[in-house]
Amino acid sequence: MKLKVCGMNQNPIEVAQLHPDYLGFIFWEPSSRYFGGDMPQLPQSIKKVGVFVDAPLEQVLEKVAHHHLDAVQLHGKESSEYCSNLRHTELVSASQKDVTPKQVRGDGLEIIKVFSIKDDFDFSVLKDYESVCDYFLFDTKGRLPGGNGYTFDWSVLEHYPSTKPFFLSGGIGLDSVDKLKAFLNSPASQYCFAIDLNSKFEIEPGLKDITSLKTFINELTDDLQLKTDN
Repeated sequence: MKLKVCGMNQNPIEVAQLHPDYLGFIFWEPSSRYFGGDMPQLPQSIKKVGVFVDAPLEQVLEKVAHHHLDAVQLHGKESSEYCSNLRHTELVSASQKDVTPKQVRGDGLEIIKVFSIKDDFDFSVLKDYESVCDYFLFDTKGRLPGGNGYTFDWSVLEHYPSTKPFFLSGGIGLDSVDKLKAFLNSPASQYCFAIDLNSKFEIEPGLKDITSLKTFINELTDDLQLKTDN
């Protein structure tokens, strides 16, 4: 099970010391967690994810190149055609001649497409995205495109028809540990690839509570390790 901590802003170096697999940086300006600074030096083992909401393709690729992102998370109404174009587009810029192909070519990126769930979900919409995305991410539908701080009914995922790995997101906090353990022991979690944490681990938007994150990681991984050992 992989771990992603999103909404990085004020203390990404401290969060990185907890060894998550992904760190998410939000490039949607209306967000209170908008990232507009310089990318910190992170361990190569941590993948940097740029989070976008209906951004022009060139803007996404420019951020990928400038910040050396490893993945993009598409949190808006991006079409499958948009994802396909991202997968196959190369950004050509005189100011980025020294950037390696991985940073400017869509086929070197992990593409994570977000789908928001409220009471139920029409899984048929996933079909067109199967071949153009690496992962899906399921979040709670709310007023904002992410960071709403509450969970959806995970039992909806019992009807997940795909084999595409997915991220589980939406209001996961310390009070979710037991519920999350139960989910991870259910058939609905068969293709759950990663847990995505954000607002429930904040002192304020963009400032993560390191103590709470550490407690969550220890409680979850200790339980998973015991099950692996058995």
